[in-house]
Amino acid sequence: MSVTLDHVTRFVSGVPYLHKTSLTLDRGTLNVLLGPTLAGKTSLMRLLAGLDRPDTGRVLVDDKDVTGIDVRKRSVAMVYQQFINYPSLTVYENIASPLRVAGKHRDIDARVQSVAKLLGLEPYLDRTPLQLSGGQQQRTAIARALVKGADLVLLDEPLANLDYKLREELRAELPRIFEASGAIFVYATTEPTEALLLGGRTICMWEGEILQTGDTASVYRHPQSLRVAEVFSDPPLNRVGVEKKDGSIHYASGERAPANGLYRDLADGGYEVGFRAHQLAAASGKNERHSFATTVLLTEITGSESFVHLKCDGFNWVAVMPGVVEYAPGDRLDAEIDPADLYVFDPSGRLVAAPATM
Repeated sequence: MSVTLDHVTRFVSGVPYLHKTSLTLDRGTLNVLLGPTLAGKTSLMRLLAGLDRPDTGRVLVDDKDVTGIDVRKRSVAMVYQQFINYPSLTVYENIASPLRVAGKHRDIDARVQSVAKLLGLEPYLDRTPLQLSGGQQQRTAIARALVKGADLVLLDEPLANLDYKLREELRAELPRIFEASGAIFVYATTEPTEALLLGGRTICMWEGEILQTGDTASVYRHPQSLRVAEVFSDPPLNRVGVEKKDGSIHYASGERAPANGLYRDLADGGYEVGFRAHQLAAASGKNERHSFATTVLLTEITGSESFVHLKCDGFNWVAVMPGVVEYAPGDRLDAEIDPADLYVFDPSGRLVAAPATM
């Protein structure tokens, strides 16, 4: 089975929520919609589900036009951020409810028991949702979606309302659940880390447009544009303007360095350089690295690592350093980057050079 959006658009009160978009999703795939709030992720999912109809274009299932077919007649299930469970029903009856509504009374117990085992809910089948933890409630909502045996399962930021520990637990379990179901999964998130943990295929979105699609690790390592690199970076992508001239690199922050690393084969001219927080470090004195004089703005300590916010001339950067570092606001810090680790973009924002491996 495949589901295709064929040149679809979506407008609300004249405002474009989704620009002309084409996308095909195949059976057994995990597809992560990655983008900030208002990127168009929910709009795209609602078109896939049949909850909304595109203003232009078509929705196809196995090349059959289903654009006008009601969502209740489609093989689709959707899970939202909020725990949508029936509070008066047991976990068992919550999971069984879609089957009863659809009149599929045969083998209900076997199907409920099977999906409960998959999601680790077997010990809680006699409880009501209010007797469960947040993670167990969300597992119940996911189980209710899976028990339908839908060909297309849509999850709209399903872990956003859970605390950190519960998010980590479910993130670790979801790829196994996806693989076991065999359905098409579409998972929307604003968090680059979540996309990397889930793997699969990432569809990077911004303001109603799909910017890039591909294997998640490949999109992360080789963003086709500056915008994709920004969407797929948390902490935010560090940026600085550069000019290559006469074998040297002139940074907009005032530093000058030899044109080595990824700069070596670039034509003379102006570029925008991006580097992720873990690629910026305290200066080690290695000759091939490019050093910058910075001022510490803030240090956030998590225990295993520290997030050091820096100012370099007019640029704000973040460095992720291992362990606990005790820089105070106002401290001077020489920071450095390896020119082999940089993402280099031309004036239009197109990627022209990237690290060979990450």
